[in-house]
Amino acid sequence: MVLEKIHQCNDIKRIPMEELPILASEIREFLIDSVSECGGHLASNLGTVELTLALHRCLDLPTDKIIWDVGHQAYTHKILTGRAEQFQTLRKHNGLSGFPKRSESDCDVFDTGHSSTSISAGLGMVCARELDDDSYHVVSVIGDGSLTGGMAYEALNNAASVHSNFIIILNDNNMSISRNVGGMSRYLAGIRTYRGYNNLKENVAATLNRIPGIGSGLVQNISKTKNGIKQLMLNGMLFENMGITYLGPVDGHDINALIQVINDAKNLDRAVLIHVNTQKGRGYDPAVSRPDKFHGVSPFNKETGEAKTKKTKKTYTDVFSSALCKLAESHPKLVAITAAMTDGTGMAEFAKQYPKRFFDVGIAEEHAVTFAAGMAARGYHPIVAVYSSFMQRAYDQILHDVCLQNLPVTFCLDRAGLVGDDGETHQGVFDISYLKMIPNMVVLAPKDGEELEQMLEFAASYNGPTAIRYPKTAAGAIRTEERLPIVPGKSEVLERGKKVALLAYGSMTETALETAQILKSRGICPTVVNLRFAKPLDLAVLGELTADHELFVSMEENVISGGIGEEIGSFLASAGSQANLLAIGIPDRFIPHGTIDELKQELQLDAGGIAAQILSLYEK
Repeated sequence: MVLEKIHQCNDIKRIPMEELPILASEIREFLIDSVSECGGHLASNLGTVELTLALHRCLDLPTDKIIWDVGHQAYTHKILTGRAEQFQTLRKHNGLSGFPKRSESDCDVFDTGHSSTSISAGLGMVCARELDDDSYHVVSVIGDGSLTGGMAYEALNNAASVHSNFIIILNDNNMSISRNVGGMSRYLAGIRTYRGYNNLKENVAATLNRIPGIGSGLVQNISKTKNGIKQLMLNGMLFENMGITYLGPVDGHDINALIQVINDAKNLDRAVLIHVNTQKGRGYDPAVSRPDKFHGVSPFNKETGEAKTKKTKKTYTDVFSSALCKLAESHPKLVAITAAMTDGTGMAEFAKQYPKRFFDVGIAEEHAVTFAAGMAARGYHPIVAVYSSFMQRAYDQILHDVCLQNLPVTFCLDRAGLVGDDGETHQGVFDISYLKMIPNMVVLAPKDGEELEQMLEFAASYNGPTAIRYPKTAAGAIRTEERLPIVPGKSEVLERGKKVALLAYGSMTETALETAQILKSRGICPTVVNLRFAKPLDLAVLGELTADHELFVSMEENVISGGIGEEIGSFLASAGSQANLLAIGIPDRFIPHGTIDELKQELQLDAGGIAAQILSLYEK
């Protein structure tokens, strides 16, 4: 096997050119085998095999730098840098990350996980290189989806000002984009990247400018003629007009063509964008026909493409999906907005039933929020569904454009709390802290699926900004004598006890009930409260509990800093209570990948770990 010759970075340079297609085929087979066992991002990686081979062939790693936007397409990069043997640990606790990770390899030069960042990071490295008077190459790889993010355009605008080599590769896997138009485009692209041509162009312009009276006019006329021809015959005029040299489109599965254009681009002393057309899921028919399904997958049967474990329970996303469609029937001014997460956030059914009231704005969270604010200002009630970790990107828009004006926009934060396999960049453990400090914002979290339905109904009728957070897990059903209505700042007491009060928020409510059972077996009968609201917090019930409780235990799947526990501590101090507080939450560090159960056990966020902490403190 050719793949067996790859043990470390730059080994690919010793592989004969005629064996590279064989290597590409073997890598695809390896990826399908590995991801079918471990889960991970498949379709995007299958689409970038040849592109990655070409980059590694043309560059000298780790001296040269490759920045992968998002990073979920970097599996082949990891294989070519000597990490193939670690793929059985992919996305497992203490195993290989599913994204580039600087601590994993010197060839991973920038940690990624969110989109639209690679051009900015690459440009920063280019400027650092110039300050150091160094000469390595910097390549930023960005997808057509990531290019919808506003940050990418900010970076492109800035990149046009550099006067040294900076290569941007646009990995375009949208099959509706036309392929290479033929030999003329390739011929002109080749001429424009040839250093001699660029030097000649500059020398001709300088010579003509010296002709008295008519020189500058000739240069301008020639320039206008040249630009007119380019507009007729070349793609990429958007980038050209920004001052970035455009090359392409190039067949992203033609290794020879890719190597040629990358080597040509290395000769330019400016920012250059190579437009590469790739096929998402290439080499595996189920992924080609359903690239969305095989973007991120759990372990599956590689013969059929079907998941090995069938989903049997409704998730919170499923509950949200059906509840949103039901609400739309009685709320004609309700509209739904997402940022390239129609399926992931459960909005596909709403889009099908109410296409005129559904808006997918692409990977553009900041725009999504202010777009929602504009609709709310004209009498509509937008439901904005985004993953918790991605909503971080639109913080200023939430504060300035929604909450400052007290507009009725509801933010539904899917994947809140620990998300597991995707690791640090995707853990949704900051939203309580960054949302509840904003004036006018109401922050809720359901204890189960039915309460999520109640909270959505409340939010859809509330005349102000609201945020509902819920995890990616199955939506359980916690039995209660009656379902209390959702009233701002009103919690729900699930069990009455004494001395110890378990104050749980959202996903931690079920854990609190499990913790209570362990404590009861040790002779402690705690009170269990489902807080419901992080803001406004139920200060009335806290005041009542101070009369006969000596230990308050706040429980939230959020960082402790700025969380509910801190606010409860402040309340107890201001009330003059002598009760102790045990704040259960995420410590002040980024949490790596692993299963949710593994991470909760390690962080002592499971019932056994919390009970042990309570017993240790209580006995003291």
